[in-house]
Amino acid sequence: LTVIGCLALWGTKLWGGRFVGDTDPIMEKFNASITYDRRLWAADVRGSQAYAKALQTAGLVTGDEMKRLLGGLDTVYEEWSSGHFQIKAGDEDVHTANERRLKELIGEVAGKLHTGRSRNDQVVTDMRLWLRDAINTLKGNSLQLISTMVDRAAAEIDILFPGYTHMQRAQPIRWSHWILSHAVALRRDVEKLDETLRRVNVLPLGSGAIAGNPLAIDRELLRKELDFDTISINSMDATGQRDFVVEFLFWASMCLTHLSKMAEDLILYSTKEFSFIQLSDAYSTGSSLMPQKKNADSLELIRSKAGRVFGRCAGFLMILKGLPSTYNKDLQEDKEAMFDTYDTVDAVLQVATGVVSTLQVCTENMSLSLALSPISFIYVCQMPFREAHSCSGKVVFLAESKNIPLNQITLEHLQTVSPLFDADVSSVWDYGSSVEQYSAPGGTARSSINAQIENMRAWLKTHKQ
Repeated sequence: LTVIGCLALWGTKLWGGRFVGDTDPIMEKFNASITYDRRLWAADVRGSQAYAKALQTAGLVTGDEMKRLLGGLDTVYEEWSSGHFQIKAGDEDVHTANERRLKELIGEVAGKLHTGRSRNDQVVTDMRLWLRDAINTLKGNSLQLISTMVDRAAAEIDILFPGYTHMQRAQPIRWSHWILSHAVALRRDVEKLDETLRRVNVLPLGSGAIAGNPLAIDRELLRKELDFDTISINSMDATGQRDFVVEFLFWASMCLTHLSKMAEDLILYSTKEFSFIQLSDAYSTGSSLMPQKKNADSLELIRSKAGRVFGRCAGFLMILKGLPSTYNKDLQEDKEAMFDTYDTVDAVLQVATGVVSTLQVCTENMSLSLALSPISFIYVCQMPFREAHSCSGKVVFLAESKNIPLNQITLEHLQTVSPLFDADVSSVWDYGSSVEQYSAPGGTARSSINAQIENMRAWLKTHKQ
């Protein structure tokens, strides 16, 4: 067992026994991942401590040796936490660095820690532990953004403004209806994130390099120690697949698609041409040449970060699509994609929350825009829908030909289109009454919006718990 545990040549590589001579310095740098996978340090220490306990249970280390391993790993953890851990030449990755430091602290017994364990199952276990925590952070940020949007929708339920299809003014809606349309999309993202977490939380440790573990390691003990939901059922798949990374990258792509769409709306609404909203100075910048400008850089950056994440997702899929079975070094690209995507989405969610919570709604401009809008209507007065649709279209054309707002057409003019128009047509021009027609579930009437808010708050309460 000592031979098995000490296959690594201390002071060289974990895999160095097969090789003679030094690695080319360029190859050394090309192969190393310590500059970015150092972020896995906490997960690596935690996984190693669980594995030390499994080694002791299997009779591969003594109780005293296990205590020394656990104590040394505690010290490694404290050094990382305090910023005192020293990365040295030859530490090609965080796993090598931690094992090297452990030997410096407790001596040769550190060589037993890797008994029966491959870097293949060690790496993927660390990644799953790290991503599990990252997902919980992103979920919390997403819920905060949704909560902010729902609170804003409740507070500003009386504000009306034009809704758009094809970027043309379509129907009057409540501002709250627009906010909730984006909150509901983010709600789906949170639900997808929960589903992703379930597939991330599968234990691969104990799979070895490819064939499994031959030393009676108790994988159920490892599962409980590391708080995984289930254990991987095939060692080849466990060490060679990165579906959970791809799923996370795709989730991030979908989430930022939704946030990019919201950002685009807000960018348009903040222009002088719309003037529906005004962004807080805290989330805007100016022009180096034109002092009158207030640029929506926060929203433009949110929009651009979506493209960055899409690229990470597509790029990593291209790496995976031609790989043979089990672990290949190509998979080292997984960590940068995962880390960068997490950092990007984490920042976007926080900035988006700041933007939404601080923007100012220009209610008067929204009302003025409604009044000047040639928004079409269907005036049903004892005629079939298709005939009413055609009749309404003719009224819109009549208003445009006379160059007057739709709500200023006289009853006399309306009756040239159809004699069925009567004096109660004036109620159509009351936009408050107009939105109240849409009281079916999901509509823009006050009762429907209140039901949506109640539904979202109940959902938030469940997910925050």
